[in-house]
Amino acid sequence: MKIAYNMKKLILALTAVLMVFAVQAQDGKKAVRKASSALGAFNLDPTNNKEKLQEAIDLIEEGASDPESSKEAKTFLTKGEIYNEIANQYLIASQLGDTVAAKKLPQVDDPAMIAAEAFLKAYELAEKKWETKDATKGMAQAQGHLSNSGVMAFQDEQNYEKAYNDFKMVLDLHKVLTDEKEDSNLKSEDDYLNQLYITGLSAINANEMDAAKGYFDQLYEKKYDKPVIYESLYKITATDESKMDEAYAYLEEGRKLFPDDVSLLFAEINHFLRIGKLDVLITKLQTAIEKEPDNVSLYSTLGNVYDNLYQKALKANDEAAAKENFDSAMKYYQQAVNKDADYVDAIYSIGALYYNKAAVMTQDLNKYADDYSKEGLKKYEELKKNIFEEFDNALPFFQKAESINPSDLNTLIALKEIYARKDDLEKSNVFKERIDRIQAGETIEDAYFDK
Repeated sequence: MKIAYNMKKLILALTAVLMVFAVQAQDGKKAVRKASSALGAFNLDPTNNKEKLQEAIDLIEEGASDPESSKEAKTFLTKGEIYNEIANQYLIASQLGDTVAAKKLPQVDDPAMIAAEAFLKAYELAEKKWETKDATKGMAQAQGHLSNSGVMAFQDEQNYEKAYNDFKMVLDLHKVLTDEKEDSNLKSEDDYLNQLYITGLSAINANEMDAAKGYFDQLYEKKYDKPVIYESLYKITATDESKMDEAYAYLEEGRKLFPDDVSLLFAEINHFLRIGKLDVLITKLQTAIEKEPDNVSLYSTLGNVYDNLYQKALKANDEAAAKENFDSAMKYYQQAVNKDADYVDAIYSIGALYYNKAAVMTQDLNKYADDYSKEGLKKYEELKKNIFEEFDNALPFFQKAESINPSDLNTLIALKEIYARKDDLEKSNVFKERIDRIQAGETIEDAYFDK
């Protein structure tokens, strides 16, 4: 009798558990049905039934979290439809500029992405043909919303990570749709290649370099007609210093295909700056100036190239080459200043050109420091006079540079040294004090000199 009684209790307990599971399963399915009804009510009168969308969200999330109903494709088909509609309403409000209507909508982050993921889950769970059909239909709708969302993230928000994720999902959905022989929003080969292109651009801007290379490699193989592909493959490959030759091969090919593309030209200029091939740079920069004669930075950069060549000629004791390169550097720096009187890089560079020339002459001065002969003293005084003339030439440019950017450490050091050499210790100490402030992390707003 005792065994029978215990068995009876066990049967009753199991029955109770099964009843709880049955009720939970019914509750999950009921929530899904109610979510579908709420969406239907909204669709009947979108203007007056906006609250039904939030109701639909709450119910479908309840259904999707239920252990039983979360195993059914219908649950995720309904979820996808709800979030697709939210994405659609966001788009309509945005196109109409209706901020009031937008605020009345449920505030959901990435509804198009949620919809896409729901349809992919429904596709995975589908057991009936109509379920697969509805899942792929929803994917195609989500593709459109993701594309719009990605464009907005890229262009308006500069949120490249979101743009990349949206565009990547467009491609992921495209694969499923084409495998199922269903229509994708990427209807033609050109549509597909353009999607690869914008996804690659988003990836590289989001610093997803490996992913970006995958997209651009596909476009490169297809010979897609965009110069950015070659520039991007160069940038990605050039992140590895050991692959600079491989990287430049992309750039070189791009320059041959798109000889008038300024962006590729600038990338090539930066490449040769990076590897220090200054002689090659001159022609590249002169070509760039022909294409963009009002680009002040090009003149200043070309001045820097000649400045570097001047320094090299000095070290080689080639006085003729040194003078020629000094004059060329000065010419291009001056052209930059002529185009923009406040272009501080060129202004500072002119001062530095004179200053460095004086510094080199100072080294020569030491040769005569111990020569007390009449000739030695004469050469010493002449050279000293020339040195001070060069410092005097440099001074107004450093003063102008300081008036534009009073926090530039190099300018302040140059001013301190020049005034010390001129025995103007009061001004030298002014700039010493400013140097100390900068080195302590302070930013100086008030310039010593007027513009």
